This record gives sequence, C-alpha cells and structure tokens, in this order.
Amino acid sequence: MTYEIDIAGLKRDLPLCKVTDDLYIGAFVLFGDVELTVHCAAALLERAPEYDYIIAPEAKAIPLLYEMARQSGAEKYFLARKKAKAYMTGVFEVTVQSITTAGEQTLVIDTEDAAQMNGKKILIIDDVISTGESLRATEALVEKAGGIVAGRMAVLAEGDAISRDDIITLAPLPLFNPDGSPKE
Repeated sequence: MTYEIDIAGLKRDLPLCKVTDDLYIGAFVLFGDVELTVHCAAALLERAPEYDYIIAPEAKAIPLLYEMARQSGAEKYFLARKKAKAYMTGVFEVTVQSITTAGEQTLVIDTEDAAQMNGKKILIIDDVISTGESLRATEALVEKAGGIVAGRMAVLAEGDAISRDDIITLAPLPLFNPDGSPKE
C-alpha cells in the first residue's frame, strides 16, 4: 500500500508502514532522494521567517538541514544529536518520546554550538512533525542555549500536527487505517 502525496508540486508515493494494529503512517524519507531534498529545501526557504541559524533533530532531517543551509549560503548549521559524542566539549540534553522511535530518545547539542546560538534567532526544521515531541525537545535545547526560536518548519505535518498554526509546512500527511484509508 502507498499514499500519493504532492509536496509543493512534486509527487511521491509513500509506502504505508504499520505502527500499531490500527495505525499506519506514510513513510516519508528524504535520504537518497536528491530531487525531493533540493525541492523541499527551496520551498521551505521561500516561506522561512528571518533567522540567524538553522537546527534540526537527528537523523532524517539531516539532508534537509544541509540543503537549506547550502541554498541559503549559510556557513553554519546545528544538529541536535541523539547521543553525546566524544568530540563534544560539553552537552545540553533533553529526553523525548517519538511515535517513530521505540522508547525514549535523547537530543544533545555541544556547548560550543550553544555558545554560538546564544542571543541568535534559530529556525527549527524537521522532515515530519507528528506528536511534536522532537520539536519541543529541540526548542528546549535552543532556549537552554540562550537562543531565540525564530520559527518552526517541516516538510510535512502528520496527524494532529496538521491543525497546528505555529509550524510552517509544505503539505499535510494523514494517519492511516490498516486498509490504507486515511483516518478521520
């Protein structure tokens, strides 16, 4: 089963993946799809509020993060990592729950990144906003670092996130029943 979606004029067939016995989601993955990544980055940048830096949670938004920075001419962007890395000089950490990741997950930024964010307008981006937990955790990291959330953007809004007016998105993505029909 697939779901055809139009993302700012570019069509893709998303495979439907089982989350629970009565819930399926459309699998939206930018990895490997250069045309889609470039297209989505350009479309989001056209609608972006003024910002100094962009940040995204690891991992599926990484291609979008890079491409938006490249297209905008930015020399720096930030990634909220799932784990602290040995090269980090210190960390800011927030725990989140996501519907696409089993159990709790952690988002971390380096203290050097935090210092660069301090007092700056930070645009938070992601591939898909669903429950909003990754978004909230990323916001907490930005605020803990002293950054100012300039805006929130995602390629797709899924489920309840479709009705949110605080996130700029390119298209809605419904949740699905086991037979492939959209949930109401």
